[in-house]
Amino acid sequence: MSSSNHKDHATLAAAFNKDEPRVDWHDQTLWWVRQKRDKAAAQVADWEALRDSASKIKDNVLSNLSEYLTKFEEEASRNGVIVHWAADAKEHNDIVLSILRNHKVDKMVKSKSMLTEECHLNEFLAAHNVEVVDTDLGERVVQLAEEPPSHIVLPCIHWKKEEIGELFHKHLGTPAGNADPQFLTYAARLHLREKFLTRRVALTGVNFAVAETGEFVVCTNEGNADMGAHLADVHIACMGIEKLIPKRDHLGVFLRLLTRSATGQPITTYSSHFRKPRPGQEMHIVLVDNGRSTHLGRKDFRNSLKCIRCAACFNTCPVYRRSGGHSYHTAVAGPIGSILSPNLDMKKYSDLPFASTLCGSCSNVCPVKIDIHEQLYKWRQVIVQEGNSPAAKTATMKAMTWVLSNPGVYHTAGKTGRWFMLNVPFTVNNRLNPWYHQRDLPAPPKQSFGEWYKKNKQ
Repeated sequence: MSSSNHKDHATLAAAFNKDEPRVDWHDQTLWWVRQKRDKAAAQVADWEALRDSASKIKDNVLSNLSEYLTKFEEEASRNGVIVHWAADAKEHNDIVLSILRNHKVDKMVKSKSMLTEECHLNEFLAAHNVEVVDTDLGERVVQLAEEPPSHIVLPCIHWKKEEIGELFHKHLGTPAGNADPQFLTYAARLHLREKFLTRRVALTGVNFAVAETGEFVVCTNEGNADMGAHLADVHIACMGIEKLIPKRDHLGVFLRLLTRSATGQPITTYSSHFRKPRPGQEMHIVLVDNGRSTHLGRKDFRNSLKCIRCAACFNTCPVYRRSGGHSYHTAVAGPIGSILSPNLDMKKYSDLPFASTLCGSCSNVCPVKIDIHEQLYKWRQVIVQEGNSPAAKTATMKAMTWVLSNPGVYHTAGKTGRWFMLNVPFTVNNRLNPWYHQRDLPAPPKQSFGEWYKKNKQ
């Protein structure tokens, strides 16, 4: 994770906003992806019925999670997969390291996995002298740049092709000044091919796990998960316990929703099913809780565990598009990350539910109908009640409550404020007023509505 963890969203967003052309380009690119999503959704006649079905299937999973997990473990074990349980990030990382140590391996390839980002697996393994190579192209870019991904589907969306050209020139020896995407992709393929051929262990994420059959599905556009898993002697798959679906039939619902919501494609280029290890191969699956059970027990927030990590809410969010993924200082950014992160550490991530306009666009595009903006609003209330909002803000809100609940004080304050704004505007329009930093204050009226009404009520 970046070293900016201790800074809040507003501070980090302000740093991102210093480069205005990049902000505009970031905003427009993500909105273009959002529009692709809309076109793809419009081409499916039963789109809303699909969203309803997916939401109800996930309701069923969350209501019967322990039974489905037990069923999945039984079926996966019967298929010859070794199943591990991890209560938290530390246990997950220790399990992965123990598998590598058992095989005397200190080099590994990894395909995209937001769970391992959440658990900070790369940093943990580096500290234990294990080299991890991310094989997703966007993930590889940010790994070479020593950054976390800024988006869960488009990890290096904040990078321009010219910058990637410079990065590849530095690390992969490509010609200086070459920013042709096709050339850079080919250079990455050559660079990664040697890694795939020489690494004995491959780690993948999991998009969906099927309780009925004990299989899991990994969706990629690049085929890197397949290359890693098929060439390696050991395949480790890591998944959050909420990724389950009850039956294989249900994949038809989720696969139709996932990629249309994420990138506007009809389906990912590869939707790979893993059921049992091939002869001579070892297959492990690590089932990770890491706060999910706590989240499940929070009535107002459990719905967010339906998330299928499509990032549609990122692409539509006016705040995310203009503040960049790193401003969220957490593995899963954007609106959904702002709900999930306070569950892990309310104090550390207390700023994130406030990084929203509550416009509801995120809820409108969510393929599994999570009430995202409503949950952000509820988190704000919990954070304030638990005493995790900034002291100055809490004091200001208490003062405002007192003013607004006392009619005499309210009218006097309004009259005083109008006089100052009309006669000495610089006392309000100055750098000490945070509101004035971002907005032009409206011209003050000559009289309040109350005064006008008293005069004209006849």
